[in-house]
Amino acid sequence: MTEPDPTAATWYETTRIARPDHARLGFDLDIDVCVIGGGLAGLTVAREVARRGWSVAILEAGRIAEAASGRNTGFVLPGFSESIDNMVERIGVDHTKQLWALSEQGVDYVRRTIADNGLQGVDPLAGWLHVDQTDNAKAVRAQVERLRWLGAEVEMWPTERVRAEISSARYFNALHFPGAFHIHPLNYAIGLAALAVQEGARIFEETPALSIDPAGVRKRIVTPNGRVRASHVVFAGNVQLGSLMPSLAATLLPVTTYVMVTEPLGERLGAFIKYRGAISDTDRADNHYRIVGGDRLMVSGRVRVWPAEAGRFARALSSDIARKFPGLGPVAVADIWSGTLGRTIHRMPQIGQMADGVWVASGFAGHGLNTTAMAGELIARGLVENDDTWRLFAPYELVWAGGRIGAGVAQGLYWWRSATENVERSLSRLRERRRLAKEARRAAVAAAGPVVPPERIAAAALAAAPVVAEPAGTPAEAQVGQPAAGQTERRGHRGKRRKGKAGATEPGPA
Repeated sequence: MTEPDPTAATWYETTRIARPDHARLGFDLDIDVCVIGGGLAGLTVAREVARRGWSVAILEAGRIAEAASGRNTGFVLPGFSESIDNMVERIGVDHTKQLWALSEQGVDYVRRTIADNGLQGVDPLAGWLHVDQTDNAKAVRAQVERLRWLGAEVEMWPTERVRAEISSARYFNALHFPGAFHIHPLNYAIGLAALAVQEGARIFEETPALSIDPAGVRKRIVTPNGRVRASHVVFAGNVQLGSLMPSLAATLLPVTTYVMVTEPLGERLGAFIKYRGAISDTDRADNHYRIVGGDRLMVSGRVRVWPAEAGRFARALSSDIARKFPGLGPVAVADIWSGTLGRTIHRMPQIGQMADGVWVASGFAGHGLNTTAMAGELIARGLVENDDTWRLFAPYELVWAGGRIGAGVAQGLYWWRSATENVERSLSRLRERRRLAKEARRAAVAAAGPVVPPERIAAAALAAAPVVAEPAGTPAEAQVGQPAAGQTERRGHRGKRRKGKAGATEPGPA
C-alpha cells in the first residue's frame, strides 16, 4: 500500500500568503542555539532567542510548518489536552492554576503577535464553543465553576442559546470561551518565520539533521551539506524525530486526524451555523469545525494512530455533517488532507531541559497553537535568562508511549469510548423527545380546558333543568299547606274506617 503524502496540498496552501524560500545549509555554522524543527514551537523559540540577542538557527527537513503546525484546524485555545480534574489529582490545585495561567499566556502571545505586527491572511475570529452532546446541565455548570476558580474566562450557554447559534438537535449545553479564537495557521507560521528572521534568526529549509553528538560544551549536528556547532540544541520536532532521537520519538503516540473543507455552501450554511467562532463537540482530537472563506465548513475528525489515504474519509466526514445538520443538504468536498501530531501518554506537552544544553518542546497534541507559543517563550527565557518557570512541567516527564502495542491499545480505547458516548448521546436525545412530547400533551390538555367527570356533568344538567308548576285550583286550595280536593275526600274515608276500628272518632282535616 502506498503511504499517503503528509505534505500534500491543503486548503491552506491554496489560500496562503506569499512565502519566501529559505536556502539549504551548505556550510559549517557556529551558533549559540540550534533549533531542530521549523514548526510553530521552533519558530517561536528562534524568534524569542534572537530577540534576546543570541545567535540561533533553525534546521527544517522540509518546508516551514508543512507538518502539523500548518495543517491543523487553527484553534487557539486555553488549557491542555489533559482534563482539569486529572491535573488537579496529579499536581494539586495551586500547581494547576499556574499551568492554566501559562496556557492563557500562550493564547495572548499568538494574539499579540498577530495584532502588533499586522500579520496578513491570519484572519483571527473570536470565540470557542465547546458543546455537550448529552443533556447534563449540572455537569457543565460544575465544569464552568471549576474553570473560573482556576482563573479561566468562561461562561455556560444553555441549550436554548446553543441551538439559536447552531441549529442541531444533537447539541445541548456548552462552555463558551470568549477569549479564544481561530486563525489560518499556515499564514501565521509564515508571518512568524518572517518575524524571527527580522530579529536575526536564520532558517534553513530542506536541511535534515542526520545525526547529533550532544556530549560536551559544544553540541555537533550533522546535515547533508554542512555541520552545526551550538552550545544548546532544542528539539522542537514531532514524531518525525524518530531516526534522530529515537528515545524522544518513542514518548509520542502518533495521532493522525483528517481535515475537510467543503465547497461554498452559500446562505444555507448561515441558516444552520450562525456562530463564527471555533466549535468542538468532543474532548478528543477530532470533531472540531469552523466556518472558513465566508461560506465553507472546515471539519476535522476520524482519529487514527496510523496514516491512511485522506480521500477515504471524505464520505465519513460528510456523513458527520449530515447527522448534525440534516437540513443542510448535500455538501461537496473541496479539499481533504491529513495531519499527524504527537500525543504524550499524560496528554501534556513536554517542555524543558533533558540534559545539559539539550532542550525539548514537543507533544502539543490537541492544544498546539497556544502551547507551542508558551513553550517557545519558556525555553528562550530558560536559555538566555536562566528563568526556571519551565520546571512547572517537570511532573510530566518523558514516558514511553508503548510502541505499536501502545498505539493499538489507544486506537481500541478511542473506538470503545466513541461507541459508549454515542449510546449516551442517543439516550439523551430520546429522553429529550419524551420530555417534549409529555410537555406537548400537557399543553394540549390545558388549552382544551379542565376535564369534568360524567357524574358531575349529569348533576349539573339536572340542577339547571326548569321547574314546571301544576295549574292552581280555587284560591283557598292554592294556599300553602292546603291539600287538593281529592286528597281531602280520600283522607275523610280513611278517617271513617279508623273510627269503626278504634271505637273513637279521629279528627280529620278541616
